[in-house]
Amino acid sequence: MTQRAYNFNAGPAALPLDVLKQAQEQFVDFNGAGMSIMEMSHRSAQYEQVHEETASLMRELFGIPDNYHVLFLQGGASTQFAMLPMNLLRPGRPGAYIMTGSWADKALKEAKLIGETAIAASTEGDRFTRMPDPSEIRIPEHAAYVHLTSNETIEGTQYAVYPDTGSVPLVADMSSDILSRPVDVSQFGVIYAGAQKNLGPSGVTVVIIRDDLAAESPEGVPTMLRYNTHAKNRSLYNTPPSFSIYMVNLVLKWIKSNGGVAAIERQNREKTDLIYNVIDASGGFYRGVAHPASRSRMNVTFRLGDEELEKKFVKESEAEGFVGLKGHRSVGGLRASTYNAVPYESCKALADFMNEFMRRHG
Repeated sequence: MTQRAYNFNAGPAALPLDVLKQAQEQFVDFNGAGMSIMEMSHRSAQYEQVHEETASLMRELFGIPDNYHVLFLQGGASTQFAMLPMNLLRPGRPGAYIMTGSWADKALKEAKLIGETAIAASTEGDRFTRMPDPSEIRIPEHAAYVHLTSNETIEGTQYAVYPDTGSVPLVADMSSDILSRPVDVSQFGVIYAGAQKNLGPSGVTVVIIRDDLAAESPEGVPTMLRYNTHAKNRSLYNTPPSFSIYMVNLVLKWIKSNGGVAAIERQNREKTDLIYNVIDASGGFYRGVAHPASRSRMNVTFRLGDEELEKKFVKESEAEGFVGLKGHRSVGGLRASTYNAVPYESCKALADFMNEFMRRHG
């Protein structure tokens, strides 16, 4: 087998090798059916079993209470940026957005197209290098919901603690850190996540929504963009992204076999500590972008002395088999995305490379 790349892509991102091998084994013939799961009717008993098991595994691993729906939708988090306000905004009740970077900004822009919005807090003054302190968050009276982005992939920041929004539903885009650590789901009205970072391949979006919020979809919203359509039909109103859901099923089983979400969190801390420790011990050769208290365990962002040195870092790292270390085009710099499926060995190899690069260029 070809040597696997050290994959630090921001998304689509690394998948567990065990999962890829299992999918490969079942690709042509799923469980003796004589066909791939991609070829099956989504109404067949075999596919429905996978579909229901995937939702059940999500509930079990993430501790999702019974009064929440688990939906498998399409269109990525970017469609949720619009679907959410279409379903939850009401006249005189704004959607309150916490502005923490590029993805929070995209969510706000979509909501503005649909109804009234407000900014509950912003860290733009700090160039989005930190998450706001709970004391900075101001929720407008009669807010329909408070929206936050759990982890900002571009800036490399992540909430250490989620704010308490009282009776106002808290909504989280967890696309880049879902199932990376235990979360009290009951603190949220809605959690949504594109799969292509921690859950599986691109093509499916998981939405976890409290029953009362799913039931409130206004009549004027198109059928496919109403949460209650999908809640009533168990995400089988139309043809779901069946192969992507099957892959999520395998990833969830992999998480379970690795000790569950709490064990995954420990592994994620150990992995990213390897890289952050090199940054912190480099005497300024490497500079972390995010404030230490807001550092992401999913996206480690850092800078070097100048852009030429950063280009050299990328070029030399690629020659050593590292993929995806160039920072997002909007901010530059360097970024290592260390999602659940990125192995400890890849992070160890990166830490060693960083030390060697500093030895040669420091």
